[in-house]
Amino acid sequence: MRYIAKKKCDAAAALCAPNDLIITADTMVFLDNDRLGKPHDEDDAFRMLRELAGRGHTVCTGVSVRRGETSELFAVSTRVFFRPATDDEIRAYIKTGEPMDKAGAYGVQSRGALFVERIDGDFFNVMGLPVEQLGLVFARFGIKLL
Repeated sequence: MRYIAKKKCDAAAALCAPNDLIITADTMVFLDNDRLGKPHDEDDAFRMLRELAGRGHTVCTGVSVRRGETSELFAVSTRVFFRPATDDEIRAYIKTGEPMDKAGAYGVQSRGALFVERIDGDFFNVMGLPVEQLGLVFARFGIKLL
C-alpha cells in the first residue's frame, strides 16, 4: 500500500508547484492472505461480501505526504469484523451500486456500515485515510491543525 501511495505522490508532484503539500493514499482489504480490491462486477462484489460475512478482515491504507524535498510514507492497519449476512442482504446492498468502487466491495461510511459488527482501530482508515496518523505527520511538517 505504501508503494502505491508513493507512486501516486510522485505522479502528483509532476503536476504541482515545488512547495505544494501533496497527500496520496491507497487502501486494500485483506482477508486471510487474499487481497480484496475493487470488484470487477456484481458477481465479484457478491463473492467478496459473502467471504467477509461473519468474519474479521484487515484494512490497510498506505499514505504518502510530501512538501518540497521532505516526504513521509506510512501505513495503518485496522481490523474490521462483519456480522453474518444473508445472500438477500448482500444482493440488496450490491443493487445500491455502493460496493462497485470500493476495496473489499463495501463502504463503511454509508450502507456498508450495516454489515460491520465492530472495528478495532482507526475508523477513518477503513474509509481510506487514517486521519489521526496524518495529523501527527502534519505536525512534523510544521502544520498545526488545532
